[in-house]
Amino acid sequence: ENKSTHVMSNGSDSKKQRLDESPPSRVLHIRKLPNEVSETEVIALGLPFGKVTNILMLKGKNQAFLELGTEEAAITMVNYYTAVTPQVRNTPVFIQYSNHKELKTDSALNQRAQAVLQAVSAVQDGSSPSSGQGVLDLNPPPSPVLRIIIDNMFYPVTLDVLQQIFSKFGTVMKIITFTKNNQFQALLQFSDPVNAQQAKLSLDGQNIYNSCCTLRIDFSKLVNLNVKYNNDKSRDYTRPDLPTGDGESTNKDHSLLGKYISNYLALHSHRLHEALNLLSCAFLTGAISPLSAAAAAAAAAGRVALSGSGVSGVLLASNLNEERVKILYNKKDSALIQLSDGNQAQLAMSHLNGQKVFGKVMRVTLSKHQTVALPREGLDDQLLTKDFSGSPLHRFKKPGSKNFQNIFPPSATLHLSNIRDGVGEDDLRLLFSNTGGTVKAFKFFQDRKMALIQMSSVEEAIQALMDLHNYDMGGNHHLKVSFSKSTI
Repeated sequence: ENKSTHVMSNGSDSKKQRLDESPPSRVLHIRKLPNEVSETEVIALGLPFGKVTNILMLKGKNQAFLELGTEEAAITMVNYYTAVTPQVRNTPVFIQYSNHKELKTDSALNQRAQAVLQAVSAVQDGSSPSSGQGVLDLNPPPSPVLRIIIDNMFYPVTLDVLQQIFSKFGTVMKIITFTKNNQFQALLQFSDPVNAQQAKLSLDGQNIYNSCCTLRIDFSKLVNLNVKYNNDKSRDYTRPDLPTGDGESTNKDHSLLGKYISNYLALHSHRLHEALNLLSCAFLTGAISPLSAAAAAAAAAGRVALSGSGVSGVLLASNLNEERVKILYNKKDSALIQLSDGNQAQLAMSHLNGQKVFGKVMRVTLSKHQTVALPREGLDDQLLTKDFSGSPLHRFKKPGSKNFQNIFPPSATLHLSNIRDGVGEDDLRLLFSNTGGTVKAFKFFQDRKMALIQMSSVEEAIQALMDLHNYDMGGNHHLKVSFSKSTI
């Protein structure tokens, strides 16, 4: 066992976390590996960051040492896995710098590991390793095109998400997506077969999101893809001039995918709620598997969502605080909320399910209702229904606006805009303290029309946003408040 103290790369359980005693090293110590884990799976953790030059498995202790080609590669790897929890076989593992500066291993004892390493480095170099005793004979990659099948697809995966995940391994040139045997599949072409092989080694068997959307990856028999249209089903990144197809908008194609997914979901609705709750928790706690940082970013930008065609835009919010919220006549802790389409409903659900509002954990699911009916004129519904279509509260009015990329899940830091001239930091700190929370930090943007303000918890920020979004600052200036992805 390495007796060193280590820099933990994921807020883990080390009681000896002293940064100054563990300088960066190209040797990383990996702990809490699942039983029966293979060398290839451990090497795959390091592959995206550079060349892996040595590995030592301590099987009885569920640990390993991994040596990268350069210290820079190791630093990049530790920094990446600080933000995103590394997982092997869906189990979180801990990665830290080792006190060893290099790994000296007895090649006779470590023969299997050396064989795997030689095979993997051959893939990275694009050469074929020399065949010899104990060495894996790995043929050169047969094609730059991968066939990708997605199992357990409880949540839609779009072409954009695939592009973001796979481009970590090289230049993605073309993607075609389709449905075969009721399964979502894709063909993805890299500029180089070596990149395809690296992606296959690293990603095959991984989940895009926690506990769902498992990637199954093979080489395709095709060596070149012929893409006719750039839309939501196919894309040629080398030819941005291609038409969207038959004069139809890309939404048409997307809606076909939406229909397929909604049919699939209808068949599996009992598993859907469980999966969506799981997924919402994954989004909201950041507990998303390693390869899905890009996918999560795509989801935050509103790209991972069902098409509005097959899915209702109505959400059911429940477990609300009855003293503060009264909506459904016969079920006081629940409300129906209609958004403008299925995309936005899906995004709101993934961001808001499980958040604390007025002291209670809110549950958000898709409703079976297609619309929220307004009361007939002259009928008293005790003001339980309201039409918000012309409300001044909307931050994102224009369909397809670039601003949709600024829709983020609740966070302790809020983004303020439309601040009136002459209003200073003290005024805003006071205003936000009056919502019952504590202001931890504040920062004006250069023009002083926008600012970031950090509350001491997400729940406090949610309360402040509800109280102060559209707050009248006088002179026809209404403060706009939204959740930010930045921190101060």
